[in-house]
Amino acid sequence: MSKVKKSGNSHYELLYIISNEYSEDEIKPIAEKVRTLVKENQGEITKDEEWGKKRLAYHIKKYQFGYYNLLEFDLPALGLAKIERALRLSNEVLRHQIVRKDKRKPPKVRIMKEAKPEVKPIKAELPAKERKTDLKDLDEKLDKILETSDLL
Repeated sequence: MSKVKKSGNSHYELLYIISNEYSEDEIKPIAEKVRTLVKENQGEITKDEEWGKKRLAYHIKKYQFGYYNLLEFDLPALGLAKIERALRLSNEVLRHQIVRKDKRKPPKVRIMKEAKPEVKPIKAELPAKERKTDLKDLDEKLDKILETSDLL
């Protein structure tokens, strides 16, 4: 018997850079176009962050700076190719990268935060080097060493 895989939405992360030829007011409609593109392809956006204008590691199409944006979304696999193609053809987007991600599950994260064990201080004995010794003990040990005949 063949195993049938459930056709569900995968979780993706999209990082894209908008060229700095646009002002901060002009990039908002471009970012909205990308969000709309995801929604039109049956995607559900779970995280949307604007990282702002940053220096590029190397020149891309003669630009030194770009506006970085991050989107996380759930999407059927068929819609991914359409988004990829639209971003590749876009003149406003310099570079983009879509990565499949594991979705974080909030209940497990909460449980891990709440389940912190109590930390109790442990009274450990000091190592032999750090223990204080009595002068009488030292004298006795020294005498025993000197009394032995095979020192050399």
